[in-house]
Amino acid sequence: MTTRWLTPEEQRAWRAYMAASLLLEDAIDRQLQQDAGMPHLYYSILSVLSESPERRLRMTDLAERLKITRSRLTYAVTRLEKDGMLRREACRYDKRGSIAVLTDEGFAVLERAAPGHVETVRSSLFDRLSEEQVGQLEEISAAIARGLQEEDGPRAAADDVPWRRRSSPTCS
Repeated sequence: MTTRWLTPEEQRAWRAYMAASLLLEDAIDRQLQQDAGMPHLYYSILSVLSESPERRLRMTDLAERLKITRSRLTYAVTRLEKDGMLRREACRYDKRGSIAVLTDEGFAVLERAAPGHVETVRSSLFDRLSEEQVGQLEEISAAIARGLQEEDGPRAAADDVPWRRRSSPTCS
């Protein structure tokens, strides 16, 4: 197979994307560590749970929404559980499964951290873009995500991606 090297334009775009991506993640992580004493991943877990019905979600579904491995999620959830921000409950329909539940304390931490987080996202990203560029960012990001999630694409089979593995019946 012949290597399809990046063109100079693609190389510049790739490097710009990588620099922006890393710098943005670092800015968000620093702000959340400073204001809430937690990394961006922990905030994201609390946020996803806060938007879920009854502030609860099956662990496999949470891993899929966050696009992280189950083991990485388990580690983070164990820490958040230790800190009283969430709890785990057994799944009634699958003894191997568990459900993450956002506690009132976790919700309060999220409410306190959210204004600073939103301001950091706004000042670091959206304030630097025109309205047209925001639309383009959404369109480009959605195209990339769609392409990477298609099951018929190379290296995208359901079992190749840990958070996409089929799970047993949904717990309520």
